Amino acid sequence: MAHGVSWSGRTEPRVGRRGHVVPRRAGTGESLPRARPFSEGRVLSSSIPKRYRCRYRAVMDVHKARAFLAVAEELHFGRAADRLHIAQPPLSRAIRVIEQELGTPLFTRSSRGVALTPVGEALVDPARELVLQSERITQIARRAQQGRIGQVRIGFAGASVSSVVSALTARARQNLPQVHLALHGTQLSHAGMERLHRGELDAVIGRWDALPKGIDSRVLATEELVVALPPDHPLTARDRIPVAELADEAWVDLPGGTGATLPARLHLLGRHGGFVPHVVETASDSATQLLLVDAGVGLALTFSG
Repeated sequence: MAHGVSWSGRTEPRVGRRGHVVPRRAGTGESLPRARPFSEGRVLSSSIPKRYRCRYRAVMDVHKARAFLAVAEELHFGRAADRLHIAQPPLSRAIRVIEQELGTPLFTRSSRGVALTPVGEALVDPARELVLQSERITQIARRAQQGRIGQVRIGFAGASVSSVVSALTARARQNLPQVHLALHGTQLSHAGMERLHRGELDAVIGRWDALPKGIDSRVLATEELVVALPPDHPLTARDRIPVAELADEAWVDLPGGTGATLPARLHLLGRHGGFVPHVVETASDSATQLLLVDAGVGLALTFSG
């Protein structure tokens, strides 16, 4: 059945030119008017001047919005062009393009001056918001590029650097309020370094005797090496302990491996004192290490922080 045609009663449809079905009136040989096939884009009726008929591709980007807004606020093409630092003819052409794309005039031009049409008035606030939003996006992108907005993933090695992490977080909240610090605790410094290499972290706070190539670093704090003793150990009365007096002590160490600072320092201490440290327990992290020391399992080499 052809679109837009219906009939009732006894009819004998026939096929017209180009395959369109054309019904006959019941009981007569008269044909009903054949329905014209709909042609996409055909304007059936419109009071819009031909030069403004919508082409279904209107796009008001930020550059067009700035041009429109300048004319809308100045109501004078010359002043608007000066405001945009361009010549008047390109601005006039830009406005005509916008009007043609939207399918409606935005301004009336007469000898008395320039005025907004109702459609133009309706577009002033949306155009202004589009320009402001574009400026906000530019500002956000610039601040993000400068590291003043966004998220920074920071790894840190256990409780032994908690004071440094706490001070850094407080300072960042004060000076960089739009930067969110996502803190990720790791048991050991070298584990955090591995996550940094995999791209899972943006920075790591820890202690290393040496850093891999390509890693940038900053010194956040300096600390001293100290010996942690059980509460009832005879050496607790000493302010300073000669290294040689530690030769017969039992030690609670941390796991060794690449980047393991304290185990390397303990063995270096033993070489200076002429002994090999007797490690009786290896703790998984610094907090567990100090718990074992407190329980009397052995001594531990740790940092003053």
